[in-house]
Amino acid sequence: IDLQPREFQLLEFLMRHANQSVTRTMLLEKVWEYHFDPQTNVIDVHISRLRAKIDKGFDKAMLQTVRGAGYRLEA
Repeated sequence: IDLQPREFQLLEFLMRHANQSVTRTMLLEKVWEYHFDPQTNVIDVHISRLRAKIDKGFDKAMLQTVRGAGYRLEA
């Protein structure tokens, strides 16, 4: 899979926390190492791009949105 550096960091963080819900704040602090406004769409953009790459060709999506909580990578 051809990933941009930030996409790789995001996937690595999600893999290290597989089957656990991770919040947007956790992603901003640990992957971006910034304290962005949680309302920013930077996470949404990267999650969308990552989903398109890792879920392509599979019936079930690995990267799930946890409503009101964040995201979860199902391993």
